[in-house]
Amino acid sequence: MALVITLGVLASGSGTNLQAVLDAIAAGKLDARVAVVVSNVEGAGALERARSAGVPAVVVDHGKHADRRSFDAAVVDVLRARGVEWVVLAGFMRLLTDVLLDAFPLRVVNIHPALLPAFPGVHAQRQALEYGVRVTGCTVHLVDRGTDTGPIVAQAAVRVREGDDEETLRLRILRREHELLPRVLQWIAEGRVVAEPAGPPPARPRVRVEGVSTSLGVDPD
Repeated sequence: MALVITLGVLASGSGTNLQAVLDAIAAGKLDARVAVVVSNVEGAGALERARSAGVPAVVVDHGKHADRRSFDAAVVDVLRARGVEWVVLAGFMRLLTDVLLDAFPLRVVNIHPALLPAFPGVHAQRQALEYGVRVTGCTVHLVDRGTDTGPIVAQAAVRVREGDDEETLRLRILRREHELLPRVLQWIAEGRVVAEPAGPPPARPRVRVEGVSTSLGVDPD
């Protein structure tokens, strides 16, 4: 039986993945509520999407903080004040520090536009095109202190077409992101996603997902 989980969404841009989450909740496909949307960018589209859905939208301006840790502390204060249980990164263009990660241990979810561990970091679509791969995709993973190195929860694959450029590939991957992220969050609500903390170094945290396939396969296009 699913629980209604309380989410805090961090976004820096237009917020299409946030919209996918809000739409899934409205459609009864995701047992969650978004308690707050936080952006580091005044005027980010994600803030307007939140307000349109009746969700509190908060700006925490990173430029007003001395360093990344103090910025993260301010974000944690906002999330805790709203009773957030899980944090979702939906196009949040800030590297997280231990301040936020330790406040929500193995409860920060990110979606990345590549089949990790391939093409971490920025410009993943460009990296895929430059490398010449025939299949790429997107990955939902839990966040650790590395760059896109946290334990993988699920992936969806996308074919790279002849003539693709960075933008056409980005848009097709984005459609899969909109499918995958709400699905993984529903698995979390159902208790299917079990995070296993790391043992002694060099062991790393792992994720076990129970009772479902964690691959959406290749896009049908």
